[in-house]
Amino acid sequence: MAHSIRISYSACHGCVNCIKSCPTEAIRVINGSIAIIKDLCVDCGECLRACARKALGLDDDDWDLIHTHGMTEGLPDPTFFAQFGSFWLPGEAKKALAGNGIDLLTDETELAFDLSAYATAKIIDEMSYDQLPLISAYCPSVIGIIQLQFPELLSRIIPIKNPLEIAAELWRKKTKSYAPMTLFAPCPAKITLVREPIGKEPSSIQHIVSVRKVVHSLMASGVKVSRTEAPAKSEWRFPTWGIRGGETKHISKFAGRELTVIAVSGLRNTKDLLQQLELGRLRGVDFVECRTCDLGCFGGVAVPESRFLAHLRNRHIETDWNMSEKRAHELKELYEMPKLWHTREPIPSKQRLPLSSDLGEAMERMKQMKAIFAEMPHIDCGACGRPSCKAMAEDIVREQGEITDCIFKLREGISSLANQILSLADSQPHTIQKRR
Repeated sequence: MAHSIRISYSACHGCVNCIKSCPTEAIRVINGSIAIIKDLCVDCGECLRACARKALGLDDDDWDLIHTHGMTEGLPDPTFFAQFGSFWLPGEAKKALAGNGIDLLTDETELAFDLSAYATAKIIDEMSYDQLPLISAYCPSVIGIIQLQFPELLSRIIPIKNPLEIAAELWRKKTKSYAPMTLFAPCPAKITLVREPIGKEPSSIQHIVSVRKVVHSLMASGVKVSRTEAPAKSEWRFPTWGIRGGETKHISKFAGRELTVIAVSGLRNTKDLLQQLELGRLRGVDFVECRTCDLGCFGGVAVPESRFLAHLRNRHIETDWNMSEKRAHELKELYEMPKLWHTREPIPSKQRLPLSSDLGEAMERMKQMKAIFAEMPHIDCGACGRPSCKAMAEDIVREQGEITDCIFKLREGISSLANQILSLADSQPHTIQKRR
């Protein structure tokens, strides 16, 4: 398993702020050094927000190296255009960046997001009442959380590739080109989406660079845009996916009936909603859109602009949801090509590493873990470098920690030892004790 978080060990001071922010308990701080359990990491980026010393960062590619090798085929995430302030319309940005050696694949991206929304609406229309609601497959971190903590919901994830992957395949199909393509990613989850695609299908994208790096580089180079004409409204359908509810709105425009949808953002809201769905409390809902970042993808850790400003800009753009006859015909033809948009394999669940490969030994270790956990203070303070007392007990059973790593158990041990020393100090050999 891969993840897209880079660790700077020299910058880590063992403050343990990161372990409390991780929703899957994937981080440990042992002997003053951070470690990430790859099988548990969902690349949500919450640890990057919590690390004040910048010991954690994005493990993306070198933009300067990519950019200096001629014309770059850039695949823009929906969040990309709201990061520049004055030029935040796809058509204008495409013209401006072309002079800077970047060919933005906006046409293919718009078509891919239209196709994804169209296919989702068709699948929802074909589902029975008991099979609904379906869950958006757009946010890779949400899929990771479902794999780890809500595996019963995996069958409800819509079986559609990420629209960014579809866009890459559409461009290659149209141009017959195998030129390297670079995704501008707003979060570590979309970096991992390329390096280790969900379902193990090979990605059509070669490089991934954070939106922040690209925007800073372009702004430093003095890229300017002069608005000469009003942009077509239709080019604003796919950027709406950057805000909470943008995907569901797009899908609703293709549905054969009025859909009941729920859109949430933020880790806590996402996990709460998934738990409600797991308990069967969302009957009557057709589709659920979840984003782990606050306010949607504009809240990703790899974007330079304030998520509030970016959200404000995008929200006030007029969007033409009416499809031309040409686009409607094109989408119908592409929908008849499921290899282009349908996932080939079901999404597998993820499990924590077993306590032992032998069932009997694993059961014995489980008993030991429960016994150790019962002795813990149960306050999950994080001073031991683990996110919870339960994780601490598990590490001890795995021989990756000692009971004295817990500061409270260490104090108990020291107190007991001190009492023994005092008792020994007051005692005398029986041979010299005086009779009373």
